[in-house]
Amino acid sequence: MIEKWKQKIKCKILKRCLEQNDINKTQLQQIIQEGAILIDVRSPQEYKEEHINGAINIPLYEIKKQIKTKIPEPTQKIIVYCDKGGRSKKAQKELEKLGYQKIYNLYGRTRRITKITLLLNKNMVK
Repeated sequence: MIEKWKQKIKCKILKRCLEQNDINKTQLQQIIQEGAILIDVRSPQEYKEEHINGAINIPLYEIKKQIKTKIPEPTQKIIVYCDKGGRSKKAQKELEKLGYQKIYNLYGRTRRITKITLLLNKNMVK
């Protein structure tokens, strides 16, 4: 019981663990190959500066308004990402509330998007 609480504290305070449906950079490629759609939930300016090729930009503050028109199927696999993981975690929870069932949050810092895309394809950064 104490170990469970220690783990919970570590996750909540230190942000050092994967939660359910969080994926790491290694798992990203597999889920994309399964047909997942990438959503960059950062601001349009951040998206313009650099993003994973093929990702669509729906800022966190627009997710409720835009998601049904951009991705109408609630069973579609979706990967959300941002810079540090805070906005994408919020987007993941919001999409789950809206009825989307297969939402994955790219865990960890994604500030160096070019490093992530090297795992996928050398030409994926736009």
